[in-house]
Amino acid sequence: MSLSSCCNGTERVSACSKLEYCDLGFPDVDLNGSVETTAESTFKAALDVNTRKKYTFAKKKAFALFVKELQSTGSPESDQEDVIWWICCEREFTDLRTIHKHVAAQHAMEVLQRTGNILEELSIIAAATVPCADFSDNPGASTETSWENCKISEWLPGISLYDEELLISEPEEVLLYYCYCDIKDPQWICDWQRTLCELLHLKGKIRIASEGINGTVGGSKISTKLYINTILSHPLFKHSMCLEDFKTSDGGAHCFPELRVGVFQEIVPMGVDPQKVSYKETAIHLSPGEFHRKVEHYLSAADEGGKDTILLDCRNFYESKIGQFQNCLAPDIRKFSYFPNYVDQNLDLFKDKTVLMYCTGGIRCERGSAYLRSKAVCKEIYQLKGGIHKYLEQFSDGFFRGKLFVFDGRYTISSNEDIISSCHYCGTPWDRYRLCSTLRCCQLVLTCMECQQRDLTACCCTCQEKGLRVLSDRCQQHFKEECECTDKRAKIPIEKV
Repeated sequence: MSLSSCCNGTERVSACSKLEYCDLGFPDVDLNGSVETTAESTFKAALDVNTRKKYTFAKKKAFALFVKELQSTGSPESDQEDVIWWICCEREFTDLRTIHKHVAAQHAMEVLQRTGNILEELSIIAAATVPCADFSDNPGASTETSWENCKISEWLPGISLYDEELLISEPEEVLLYYCYCDIKDPQWICDWQRTLCELLHLKGKIRIASEGINGTVGGSKISTKLYINTILSHPLFKHSMCLEDFKTSDGGAHCFPELRVGVFQEIVPMGVDPQKVSYKETAIHLSPGEFHRKVEHYLSAADEGGKDTILLDCRNFYESKIGQFQNCLAPDIRKFSYFPNYVDQNLDLFKDKTVLMYCTGGIRCERGSAYLRSKAVCKEIYQLKGGIHKYLEQFSDGFFRGKLFVFDGRYTISSNEDIISSCHYCGTPWDRYRLCSTLRCCQLVLTCMECQQRDLTACCCTCQEKGLRVLSDRCQQHFKEECECTDKRAKIPIEKV
């Protein structure tokens, strides 16, 4: 449920002057009066003595984090960048005390639930520490080299208190994350990550390069929390990442066929040397709330004929086909490595424009926006921080319609009931992908249940016929992956200006 749509109302709280604000500024209102006595007393009664001692801290932190997620910057009535305000329940709050009272009165049960999550995380952190976590805090040690000189086993969490069955039991989830940072020994990080995931029974895909790390893994919630805690304890990531950088969704280890961890030149394959186009030259990051308002303004201006802004989808065509922001420009490209050439051949399209970029989790926009910035043709470039994934956490019924494509066995994550795509064969509304039935074909196909029952399970008619030939040709020496789907699509489409 979106935090901004928990209850109805259109009242605007009167504006006031700029406020000082702390990220974890605890409220000075009485929370107990807003929580049902039976709910809170029952919750606290179930805690052990040690956990109950941490209850007050966890509750204040849960409250502060809840409020922080509602926060936006800039004035709701002007373009000032240094004013902080909040949006909740379709209301705008410019007073810290007022938003505190609103949350305490209307969202107490959600704060209580988050309190439980924080207490669970604290217990896991306390029970499973990383032996070398404080090694880099030694003033006499070199942070850049100390961890590289340690054994990998010294950077693994202690799990002796957990039965192995707990590490593979339900409930499960999938983590998506990335971190751009300078890594001097990618192979050490690769070996550490592989050992860590095997210890915690996690499956998924992790790419490591000298420019950072990019991963998506699935497993039990205990394992994923241990995994996050271990990464945030490492000196290479502890100052570059935080809990908010890890995006979670329903799923688990079953979403991945195996664990794959490797060292690459790029953590997202754009095909451009990171030394030539660095992540450090990325565009301006917008929070989901800021991006939402930019898109809202863009859609309003588009209705009035305004053409000075481009809402750019940085994903591949099969991703945007089943879900996208309204009125976006979704390039008909098959791979992200085609994106630089797409920009080069469509520079006139971006000239003097304000560009709002987005992708699944934010990582492709980091390098993609840096590449577009290097061309020096745009007026302004912004990117959605955390990608569609984070946007949907706050605006599940916002301007993104359809399904979010993910690169694992689930294929999609659902946030709304809209279906914007159709069956390839009969045209009925359909958005559930499956692999082409032709052996060794890597294309995805949208084919509804009725068409599947008619054996229409290939990505195109050409591939359907080829599939029969491949089955009869045991040698398969003349097999080519390309088919009608790729032969008829321009590798780099040219947009009309």
